[in-house]
Amino acid sequence: MKLITIRKAILLLAAILVCQASYSRAALPDYDVCVYGGTSAGVIAAYTAAKYGKKVVLVEPGSHLGGMSSGGLGYTDIGNKYVVTGLARDFYRRIGRHYGKFEQWIFEPKVAEAIFRDYVKRGGFRVLFNHRLKAVDKQAGVVRMVKLENAAGTRSLPAAEVKAKIFIDCSYEGDLMAAAGVSYTVGREPNSQYQETYNGVQLMDGHQMPDGVDPYVTPGKPESGLLWGIRPGSLQPEGSGDRKVQAYNYRICLTNRPSNRIPIGRPENYDRSKYQLLLRLMERKPWKSLSDGFIISSMPEAKTDINNRGGFSTDMIGENWKYPEAGYAERARIIKAHTDYTKGLLYFIGNDPAVPAHIRKEMQQWGYPKDEYTNNGHWSPQLYVREARRMVGELVMTQHHCQRKEVVADGVGMAAYTMDSHNCDRLVVNGFVKNEGNVEIGGFGPYPVSYRSIVPKEREVTNLFVPVCLSASHIAYGSIRMEPVFMVLSQAAAVAACDAIDKGISVQKVDVTYVNALLKENPLGDGSTPEILVDNRDTDNVKLSGEWKAISHGGYGPDFLTTDKEASTGKAEFSTSIAKGGSYSIYSYIPKLPGLAEEISLVISDGRSEREIRIRTTELEVQGQTSGEWVKLGDFQFGTGSKVSVSLIASGGKTVADAVLFVPQEN
Repeated sequence: MKLITIRKAILLLAAILVCQASYSRAALPDYDVCVYGGTSAGVIAAYTAAKYGKKVVLVEPGSHLGGMSSGGLGYTDIGNKYVVTGLARDFYRRIGRHYGKFEQWIFEPKVAEAIFRDYVKRGGFRVLFNHRLKAVDKQAGVVRMVKLENAAGTRSLPAAEVKAKIFIDCSYEGDLMAAAGVSYTVGREPNSQYQETYNGVQLMDGHQMPDGVDPYVTPGKPESGLLWGIRPGSLQPEGSGDRKVQAYNYRICLTNRPSNRIPIGRPENYDRSKYQLLLRLMERKPWKSLSDGFIISSMPEAKTDINNRGGFSTDMIGENWKYPEAGYAERARIIKAHTDYTKGLLYFIGNDPAVPAHIRKEMQQWGYPKDEYTNNGHWSPQLYVREARRMVGELVMTQHHCQRKEVVADGVGMAAYTMDSHNCDRLVVNGFVKNEGNVEIGGFGPYPVSYRSIVPKEREVTNLFVPVCLSASHIAYGSIRMEPVFMVLSQAAAVAACDAIDKGISVQKVDVTYVNALLKENPLGDGSTPEILVDNRDTDNVKLSGEWKAISHGGYGPDFLTTDKEASTGKAEFSTSIAKGGSYSIYSYIPKLPGLAEEISLVISDGRSEREIRIRTTELEVQGQTSGEWVKLGDFQFGTGSKVSVSLIASGGKTVADAVLFVPQEN
């Protein structure tokens, strides 16, 4: 009897151990592609690889998809719509369809996340939510496997091990890249490193404290200590490098619609002392409205995307320096500190008696939307990590590439935004408070982003892509780091990953020309007929008569054309050949310029018939960070091989000719 009892106990113990083992580590199949980070880039990368027939898994440390694109950044940083191609453009077209438009660049967070989840559904790939990186198994320069741990803190979620042929790090932090032993940097390089002029320490006027703001708890008395938010230390020489990181914040979604509004209450950990510097700023430079302290961009359904403005706002300057390389626990504390600060700022402005009454009244009109972030207390789950680690890869993108003083030949996407850095520090300069690090330098058009900037050095890793924490200097990254560009680069990375798998080669050996050909032939990854773009620079397909002048900025692409004189006449004819017959919608891009003619005439011809279209420019509504919009000219049926032209007629008044788009209606 005792022997039987002991045997039963041993069997029971073995069963328990087996159950514990199965609980502690989930058995997963091997994958072709593992994408780490469910950002906008991550979803697009995973969808692309799945559409190319690969077995794909997307690993997301949280429970949301879309990163900043669904995390409150609804006022899209575009730069130039010309650079937004493929599935990135498809995303904004799907946003547009939701709102009954051709495309749209301002949107609600919940709408964006629903579209990202639809990519998952249509792509048919697996998503591992609430899993984060624990370790990387790398052998002879090849990442074999990533070990994941439970990020949700619940016993029901097991750890996991994922094996894949190719890995794509689409996280904002570059955790997989770093764990794989790839070279990277944090902070700002000195100008001397890459012979730049806007890197390193920069004391400029943008988002700056007004002159004369005293930094001390007791004004005029350094011995009383510095007010919260001001760091000790002295201003370093202009252009010198350091490890300081540009400020993070939340892009805040609020609403003033009473039926959907939750009042902004006193948050936990509220500390009034954190906002005393704001009161001193207001004394020197009084606010007339909330817009003096916030960039408040209107979103659909009476919502907002609120961003930092001025010397003291939503940016928590200097409190994120440790974030890029911090462990998960420390990052959680930094994120919580940003949440407490931001919610506290909103409450302070709306309720503190030291804030002018008209500002308090205006703030009290706003509240948290009931229908946003419903599983996160109606607050964004995504801190705006503007910059963390940056890979040092096969090529480093620099200021010279942004300004086209150097142009790469292996571009797999383009960027066009200003070289943009938020402030990195707040300190005492000549006895007063100053912010340091803000840079906003534009004046250049679209430029290519090198394939070599999204792959590591071959001697380090041969099966990893890094399209988000890509290889770029601090100031160049400030131009590239926009959500649409991340999506474009991640799609290119996924196409290249599939090619590397098919040919059994390292990611560094992929033929970039072949990748770009695939992106052009199959821009949506689903085999649908590509749309046809004819830009004014396409000299083979654009014929001009009369006097036209090229304007470098403000249109679609590198430039656009306008009649030089208001009374001039002329014609710009945009032509194409229809490779696949069917129904097409035709659009003309119209930059909304001062003094533009109230009406622009166009003639559409397929060689057999003509149709005249008139655009009322006074009715053109431009939304978001863009200078113009696509105007639909109509739907047309064309046969295969049809020669089609769209002619813009200048017959008095300022006329523009920029780009014409032929969109197959199957898309």
